[in-house]
Amino acid sequence: MPLPPESPRGPLWQTLAWSFRPLAFMARNREEIGSAFSVTFLGFERPMVMISDPAAVKALYTERRNGLPPGRAFALEPILGPRSVLLLEGEEHLARRRLMLPAFHGERMRSYEGTVDEIVAAEIDSWPLGREFPIHSRMQAITLEVILRAVFGVAEGPRLEVLRGLLGDLLAATGSTRVQLRSLFARRTGTDPLAEIRARLAQVDEALFAEIAEHRGRADLEERDDILSMLMTAEFEDGLSAERPSETADDDEREGAKHESHQGMDDKELRDQLMTLLLAGHETTATALAWTFDLLLRHPIALARLRTSLEAGEEAYLKATIAESLRLRPVVPLAGRRLAEDLVTEDLELPAGTDVTAAIWLTHTDPDLYPEPLAFRPERFLEGAPETYAWIPYGGGVRRCLGAAFAEFEMRIVLREVITRCDLRKADPAPEKTGRRNITFSPRAGTPVVVESRRSAREPIAA
Repeated sequence: MPLPPESPRGPLWQTLAWSFRPLAFMARNREEIGSAFSVTFLGFERPMVMISDPAAVKALYTERRNGLPPGRAFALEPILGPRSVLLLEGEEHLARRRLMLPAFHGERMRSYEGTVDEIVAAEIDSWPLGREFPIHSRMQAITLEVILRAVFGVAEGPRLEVLRGLLGDLLAATGSTRVQLRSLFARRTGTDPLAEIRARLAQVDEALFAEIAEHRGRADLEERDDILSMLMTAEFEDGLSAERPSETADDDEREGAKHESHQGMDDKELRDQLMTLLLAGHETTATALAWTFDLLLRHPIALARLRTSLEAGEEAYLKATIAESLRLRPVVPLAGRRLAEDLVTEDLELPAGTDVTAAIWLTHTDPDLYPEPLAFRPERFLEGAPETYAWIPYGGGVRRCLGAAFAEFEMRIVLREVITRCDLRKADPAPEKTGRRNITFSPRAGTPVVVESRRSAREPIAA
């Protein structure tokens, strides 16, 4: 069963094109080869197939036995830790997903609205008037503060200041293209691409373990509403222990591990999940917001309609704006699997063992799915929802981003506050170019904006 063709240009060209001009790289392959094509990146043993047809994406994501491609663990485990829900597979992954999911839905999620409102209001008040600044970095400041207070549960004080600085530095260091290229080449050279970052990680871990220990000693732990407290008090539904048996454990040891008295996460796993929520929920949401501002500020009619609807207390157009922004600028470009069995659709057959990923931007810009695919038209999401696997900014299946609802909840609050309180313009009217930060596609220049005027919180816009 042959794989789809790949570009005649070799692995070095493909690796550099993907690193520096990813959208052009994908568009060129689609134009020259089709909706499914193979790519070979330096440092990987085998090609990876990129797909974009919704039927193929559905087949990929609905097969629960498909595993993770090895590149994900290689790139992320040093920072996230081996027990991260992003890196576990099978029942271990599902058990943690079931335990963590309630924190990001329903009343638990809505209880954070006051915290997010307060953080956004303080941030807006700090913005300079009439002077250019990159709004991406300001969105990062907001989402980091939300993670620290709503997720980590860190109160005002010295540790909040320490973690704010350490995590900001760590995220900036791991987000550079230089580090990403080192990671790709390291698989061939055997070098450690994160050697200079490990000292920062050790400092982060020291502060996180201190916060975890302080949380465990709180008399009001079960009444607290931060996500760390919830994870500490939650128990696995099936009794699966947080203590994982070793790779060499026999069947009796593995079975016994499921019935230990400890039914929740230990401190090491809590640390790994906190870092997972940081990496998955901070950079991605901040970047999605920066892209949304880039799009809105270049489309004044859409911006005016959004502001009018928000002033009227309506959110339908706000939700449509977010959906359209995530369609045109999906933050995470790939979400791959290694096939556990053959993938077969009407137009595609791939053998078991193949590494396959949805090329999310290609799906989102398919003209057969979205007329005028490169146009920013939030109205298209008021006209009816796309089919399930035609809009996949959060991936799909059992590995769909478990913080998706929380991310959009946070985006709605930020956009509502900024749009109704500030008159913004882009410092440069040209569209932002696509850059790379860690696992995300981000605006290369940071979306520079200028605040021309600002109203106090809750002050109505003049007619």
